[in-house]
Amino acid sequence: MQKISNHFDNYLGKDRTESESYQGVQTFIGITENNLTEVHLGQGKLLELILNPSNMNLAYKRVRSNKGSFGIDKLSTEHLQEWLLKHKESLIESLEKGKYKPQAVRRVEIPKEGGKTRSLGIPTVVDRLVQQSIIQILTPIYEQEFHTSSHGFRPKRGCHTALKEVESHLNDEYCYVVDLDLEKFFDTVNHSRLIELLSKKVKDPRVISLIHKYLRAGVVVVNKFEESVLGVPQGGPLSPLLSNIMLHELDKELARRGHRFVRYADDCLIFCKSKRACLRVKESITAFIESVLYLRVNKEKTTVGYIRGKKFLGYSFYNKSKGKWGLCVHPKSYGKLKDRLKEITNRSNGMGYEKIKELLRYYLQGWISYFKLADMSNKIKRIDEWLRFRIRMLIWKSWKKISTKYNNLKKIGVKDNQAYQWANTRKGYCRTALSPILQITLKMQTLRKAGYTFLTDMYLKCIVN
Repeated sequence: MQKISNHFDNYLGKDRTESESYQGVQTFIGITENNLTEVHLGQGKLLELILNPSNMNLAYKRVRSNKGSFGIDKLSTEHLQEWLLKHKESLIESLEKGKYKPQAVRRVEIPKEGGKTRSLGIPTVVDRLVQQSIIQILTPIYEQEFHTSSHGFRPKRGCHTALKEVESHLNDEYCYVVDLDLEKFFDTVNHSRLIELLSKKVKDPRVISLIHKYLRAGVVVVNKFEESVLGVPQGGPLSPLLSNIMLHELDKELARRGHRFVRYADDCLIFCKSKRACLRVKESITAFIESVLYLRVNKEKTTVGYIRGKKFLGYSFYNKSKGKWGLCVHPKSYGKLKDRLKEITNRSNGMGYEKIKELLRYYLQGWISYFKLADMSNKIKRIDEWLRFRIRMLIWKSWKKISTKYNNLKKIGVKDNQAYQWANTRKGYCRTALSPILQITLKMQTLRKAGYTFLTDMYLKCIVN
């Protein structure tokens, strides 16, 4: 394999620890056990750390492994190595001299519930490489400051740590919440305010300038360029870190006031012991957000009240017993689960048995892995019964001919006369799936032996592990 000069040396090799000196200042860059770049700054320049070969190598590997869609130049991650072989030196030189110009992001719309969409801005793979190099240096710097109640897009934190903290506050009898809704947060971040906040910690003006260029790079919507005067486009590596830097100011203000809160990205719950206290907090914190951070609070969607039944990160909350709270799956999350299972087991989707089994196994495993903190054993048993009904319909339709039905019924142990009678039934797929014809013959255990996966199986594995 061809070698990519000194700046991309060994980018497909093992992660390595390098000690290098820039302008006489000793720096150290290494990879910690949680896959976070460790940075000891001294008086070093941030841009040199960002362009350090070890850091760039790691960024390359992460961009390649994350894959993702192409940007406006249609260069894919598979062709990034080839591009770097030709352009690596000019890329590094332009970054060092401050002449690098990021390309506009490609906007795509992701469907949301209720017929709405969420905008994603897909950067080019080269811009993703540069952004990834930046966040690998900035993340450990800011991790020292971020609040413990901030859980989104952070090492060793996530939805589960956020939910466990919510449960802890509830068990301390903070059962009333301000469910804060920031209106189009990622689309309305004020660039000047964000750069001001960045400049408090990032003292290298070249890095500030580079980040500012990314913020102002613009978007392409159906081949039409639009300027970016507000917002942090979702879709690039920089976006999560920049959003946390902006909302860290909210975290600090809530902590200064002594409020309990849990934040995951722009989803934030503030905990109180009464509804009246929640109303006061809502009014005062709204004023802070709008006057200090220049963000908008959606006053209609920002709600105040008892937490039972509220949705947070797909979960809801219920009283297990007096003074003891537990996590459960929100009804809307169950609805999305059933919608997806309907798609997978649709009788007209044209997929074969093996593909359907694979998709079911993959999806149910992911769903249980995310919702494993919830108490749901009784609920998923009912969903499994419904899923078994869907699979029986699917199988009955696939048998089609009377002779096929007859032969397959005999294979699973139905007597000759009964198999002939059932194979000639005039009932539709739904009625047949609900009738003894398939209820008796295609039991859960039979379907498991055939390779079908059910929620209960996955849930029991999660509990055991």
